[in-house]
Amino acid sequence: MKSFLPLVLSAYPVAAVAQSQAPSAPSDAPSPAPSDVPSPKTTEVMVILTARQGVTRQQIMNIMPPEIRATVKLYLDGKIREWYSRSDGKGVILFIDAKTVEEAHLVIDTMPMSEENLVDHEYIPVGPLMPLSTLIRQR
Repeated sequence: MKSFLPLVLSAYPVAAVAQSQAPSAPSDAPSPAPSDVPSPKTTEVMVILTARQGVTRQQIMNIMPPEIRATVKLYLDGKIREWYSRSDGKGVILFIDAKTVEEAHLVIDTMPMSEENLVDHEYIPVGPLMPLSTLIRQR
């Protein structure tokens, strides 16, 4: 049993990807029956920020002091849960305490770099790894 759990857990990312890549039915097709695997609820939104094409390093550095203050304030207010620099140096990744992409937009749009239109944003809603629910399902 001890070696079984890592094996089972290693299969879940594959199952999650396979589920997300399943072909969708045409819009005029009847709705499929509810799946045994529940849809994940969004618990936070990952936001990837990168400098817009043509924005210079100097433009970014000029606005960095108020951007840092705004980021720290949002962190202390509980709006930003985690923050990371991309290892490739192309931006930052923030995990925003939001249940929808729209809620995350409200947070990010108040930040100085966003207000100055210096960064592009990619919003990715994330939640619990739902295939894990099969481990706790009652039989």
